[in-house]
Amino acid sequence: MNDLLFREMVSANGPLSGREIATISPVGGGCIHQAFCLDFTCGDRLFVKAGTASALAMFEVESEGLEALHRHADARVLAVPRPIGSWLLPSGSVLVLPWLKLGSGDQEALGRGLALMHRDSMESSSGCFGWHRDGFIGSGHQPAGWSERWGEAFVDYRLRPQLKGASRWGLNPDDLKPLLDAITTHLDRLEVSPSLVHGDLWGGNAGLLSDGRGTIYDPAAWWADAEVDVAMTQLFGGFTSSFYDAYFAVMPKRSKAEQRVELYNLYHLLNHANLFGGSYERQCRDTMKSLARQLL
Repeated sequence: MNDLLFREMVSANGPLSGREIATISPVGGGCIHQAFCLDFTCGDRLFVKAGTASALAMFEVESEGLEALHRHADARVLAVPRPIGSWLLPSGSVLVLPWLKLGSGDQEALGRGLALMHRDSMESSSGCFGWHRDGFIGSGHQPAGWSERWGEAFVDYRLRPQLKGASRWGLNPDDLKPLLDAITTHLDRLEVSPSLVHGDLWGGNAGLLSDGRGTIYDPAAWWADAEVDVAMTQLFGGFTSSFYDAYFAVMPKRSKAEQRVELYNLYHLLNHANLFGGSYERQCRDTMKSLARQLL
């Protein structure tokens, strides 16, 4: 299927018409779709995600998120690949992005770039939390919606949908109403403005380029408290002290920020439990018990 899909991309009626492919190389790391490096005889190199026709909706949402992040990022320190396009072809769908030449080294630029994006997008936000269309985090669903209240947005658009899915492995959302109400009230009391956030910022979705700049990709973007991104960087590790030092030099840590890490990461634990099960289910239960002790 993939060879045919690539031929369709460069056919006379294809989105990359007129280009001649030199090599097609699989790229590792994708959990949902196949990923490839395409080299062309003209010297260009592109990154392509390929999937079935049903994957187009996911590619379109990812493309919109990348466009938004690219628009608000300071390209001098943070590179966000601007999508070339996402298309439905006869044999499937594709998302085409510029190729990123990854490197290694100090994460100062990554931390500073993320903070500048959070700060500058906050200054231009509409004042509402949410996103304009249904989206995805991995293959998990993220519903659309807007709220002027941060607690309401986080609980209604993130926690409740995941808890509905968690009923399959034994959680009863009705039993959790007192906790959800307490979380809503707790977060609504914060003096926080919306920032554009990556939304799924673990180590596999961020890196460094060979020129020293930071880079982020594969987002689940929405307008939220900037702390949700910083909280997730602590969930699976991979971010260095220089990343955090650079971030907080631009966006100073707010009072009691560390106490909100567990709360914000509950969303990601629920999503992982719904997708993968296993120990994530226990982590969710333990986190909710901890939050109940703090908030109820």
